Amino acid sequence: MYLGYFFCMKLRLVIISSLLVLMSTIMISPTFADPTSEIVATKDNFELVKVTIPMHIPFDNTLPWASVYGVVDNHVNNYPVIIQIYQNDEPVHFAQTNVNEDGSYEYQFRARSVVDDQVINVFEGDYEVRIFKTINRILDNSI
Repeated sequence: MYLGYFFCMKLRLVIISSLLVLMSTIMISPTFADPTSEIVATKDNFELVKVTIPMHIPFDNTLPWASVYGVVDNHVNNYPVIIQIYQNDEPVHFAQTNVNEDGSYEYQFRARSVVDDQVINVFEGDYEVRIFKTINRILDNSI
C-alpha cells in the first residue's frame, strides 16, 4: 500500500513539473497577435498582400532563435515572401524566404546571441512584422 502511495505522489510531481516547464516555455517565446491584411498592389492576375502582425519578445528571453512562418493560400510560384520587422516605425530587419509547394514558409532569425561569453539580446520588446506575399488573383467571371 505504501509503495502505491509513493508512486502516485511521484507521478503527480512529474505531471506538475512538466506543466510548469511547458507554461514557462510558452511564456518566454515570442508572441504574436491576430494579423491584419490589405492588398497593396494588383498586376495582371496577381495581388501583393501585406499582413501586419505585432510581435513581442520578452526582455528575459532565453531562446536563441525566433521565426516567422505561415501559409500563403493560392500562392504564385517563384515569388518569395518578404518579411520586414520594425520597432517604433524604424526598420530593424528585412528578409525574404521561399514559399514551399504546399504554400508554407518559414524564416528563422537570431533573437539572442553569445559573443565572447557576453549575452546579446538582438531582439527584445515590441515589434511590428510586415509580411508581403504574392497570390493568384481570383477572378469572378460570373454574370
